[in-house]
Amino acid sequence: MLSALERFAPLPLQESWDNAGLQVGLTETEVSGALLCLDVNEKIVDEAIQKGCNLIVSHHPLLFRGLKTISDLTDVQRTVMKAIVNGICVISMHTNMDNAKGGVNFKIAEKLGLQDVCFFAQKTVEGIEAGSGVIGTLAEPLASDDFVIAVKKAFDVECAMCNELLRRPVQKMAICGGAGDFLLDEALKAGADAFITGEMHYHQYFGYEQRIQICVIGHYQSEQYTSEIFRDIIAKDCPGIRTEIAETSTNPIMYL
Repeated sequence: MLSALERFAPLPLQESWDNAGLQVGLTETEVSGALLCLDVNEKIVDEAIQKGCNLIVSHHPLLFRGLKTISDLTDVQRTVMKAIVNGICVISMHTNMDNAKGGVNFKIAEKLGLQDVCFFAQKTVEGIEAGSGVIGTLAEPLASDDFVIAVKKAFDVECAMCNELLRRPVQKMAICGGAGDFLLDEALKAGADAFITGEMHYHQYFGYEQRIQICVIGHYQSEQYTSEIFRDIIAKDCPGIRTEIAETSTNPIMYL
C-alpha cells in the first residue's frame, strides 16, 4: 500500500522541511484495515483500534522532527507509544500529496465543481509535473457573495474570512489548501478572480481590494476531503484492503 501511495504522490515532491512517508511501524505488515484521516493523535489511534485497523494513513505527519524520548510527556510521544504497543503502522502523505497531480488541491477544485483545472504554480521535480496550487473555472460566473456562500456550503464551514467583496462576478478560481498565502500574488498573476485557501496571515489581506476575492475557510476544513484521495488510491491499487474514513474530528480550532 505504501508503494501505491508513493506512486501517486512520490516522496521527492515533498517540501524540504517536510517528513512524509512511513512514520511508525514495519513496511511488511499485513494490513487488516486502513483508517484514513487528516491528523494523527491518540483519539485517532483509539478509533483505529476500535475499528480493527492496523494502519493509519494521514495527510499531516505525526512526526515532523526526530524524537529523543518516547514516553508520556507529550501528545506526539503518547500517540507513537500507543501505536507501537497496539501494532499500528502510521503513514503520512503531506506536501507530496499537496504538490501531486490529482492531489489535495485537485480534490478541493472537484468539490467546487471547477472545470479545466491545472497547476498555476507549476514546477518539475525529477521529471514529474507538480505544483503548489491549482486554478480552474466555474461553469457560470457568480456574484462574489454567492461565491462565498457556495464555498461555505461545499466545505461545511461556519464562517469564511474574506477581504472586501468584489463588485464584479467571479469565475476563475485559484486554490491552495492549508496555509497558502505565499501563492496569493501568483494567483493574481494567473488571472484568478478569487483565491481560496485554509489560512492566511493578517497583513496579507491588505492591498488586494477589488483586485482578487480572498476566501479563507480554515486549514482543517480546506483539506478535510484528502482522505477520499487515499480511499480511491487504495481501492484502485489495493482492492482487497478495507478502508475507513475517520469519524474523529482532529480540528483543534473551535468556533464559539
